[in-house]
Formats: sequence, C-alpha cells, structure tokens
Amino acid sequence: MKREDTPFVGGPLDGRVLPVLLGITGHPPKIYRVPVPAADGGPPTVLVYRRVQAKQSARLGLHQGWKYEYAAEGEKGAGKAGSGLRWPWSKPGSGSSAG
Repeated sequence: MKREDTPFVGGPLDGRVLPVLLGITGHPPKIYRVPVPAADGGPPTVLVYRRVQAKQSARLGLHQGWKYEYAAEGEKGAGKAGSGLRWPWSKPGSGSSAG
C-alpha cells in the first residue's frame, strides 16, 4: 500500500503531517475521519477533515498535492462518503442506493 505525507489544516490536528493511505487512483480519501477516545470512557468524538487541493503550479495551473481542512460542522458539511449511488429515479434527498 502506498502512503503520502499529507498536511492537516485547522482543528486539533493543525500543523501536523500524517501519512495517509492512497486509494486505487493514487489519491487520498475525500473525507478523513479521526476518532478521538473520550476521557471518561464514553463514546469517541469523531473529527472530520475534508480533502482540498494544496496548491497549483504557477505556469500551467496543474494540481500539486492535497491537504486536509477541518470540517467544524462534521459529517453534515463534509458530505457523506459512500452514501450510495444516486439513481435518476430515486427520491430527492434520499441517501439509499436502492430505487
């Protein structure tokens, strides 16, 4: 498995660079979730980071890497990765993949 050192911006992981597994296409996942265990033994808090383009080349405007930005609104603002296929005959707003 290939890994890429990816910077994190905002939130509790601000300024850190972590190795992130790359997918089949060679890109890191669009949404990166970090579970943080609760101090009192309760349910863990999940930090959500969204993948954005890190920078562009000056001359041709080509993509040069990724970074993760903190999504303070959590799952709602970051979108649901793996929410299923969107079929044309599905009801609007339904996240199910079955029609």
